Amino acid sequence: MKARAAVAALLIAATYGPSAYADPDDYVALPGVEYGERELELRFGTATKSGEDRASAASLAFGYGLTPWWATEVYAKYNRSGSEATRFDAIEWENKFEIGEPGQYFVDMGFLVELEWANDRAEGYELRIGPLFQKDFGLVQTNFNFLLERHFRSDEHEVTELGYQWQVKYRWRPEFEFGLQGFGDVGKWNDWDPHDVQTHTVGPAIFGKFPLGGQQVFKYNAAVLFKASSAAADRTLRAQLEYEF
Repeated sequence: MKARAAVAALLIAATYGPSAYADPDDYVALPGVEYGERELELRFGTATKSGEDRASAASLAFGYGLTPWWATEVYAKYNRSGSEATRFDAIEWENKFEIGEPGQYFVDMGFLVELEWANDRAEGYELRIGPLFQKDFGLVQTNFNFLLERHFRSDEHEVTELGYQWQVKYRWRPEFEFGLQGFGDVGKWNDWDPHDVQTHTVGPAIFGKFPLGGQQVFKYNAAVLFKASSAAADRTLRAQLEYEF
């Protein structure tokens, strides 16, 4: 109950506070938590848009399943624009709360809370929160997440913005699954931007995992995303590698 109250308080805080855009290395968060599981993670991605410099990003993280319903992870984030040198961008603290047991409700649910401290003080810090949903239909797994994002103590006007993530995958075999992923941002949560200013991307994705013995597992997923709105990047390549132990 205390965890649910804390999540509710954070949701209220975020909704009372420049457009948010998914980083090239962003990923679709899943609602499940594995108690006691440790994880090393690498995320990377690159996005290209006609007339603009290529934007690249990468993140290194360590995560741990603290309880049966709470997992936490700390990221060091880096980015690069065009031919500039890669630079340290931010520290991010991610917390995921699983709501109920898998299969207990019509959909499996979780809640995500992320805090990011930017290396550039002018960017302040960022809070991103939102519900995570998963529903299985036989061998097909579907996910959809709504995420609210707000910057605090930044030089920009502070507004709360709405983004989303989704994926559909066919679990053909553990080593290789395939499907689609999509990401988007619509602007202020209560006053959406015109469609030509919103960013929407979608494309094919692959997934898989390989047992390494004992509790050790290697997981991967990757996608090629194409613009579904004029403001989005023309093409984004993203990937996520995880070593669980």
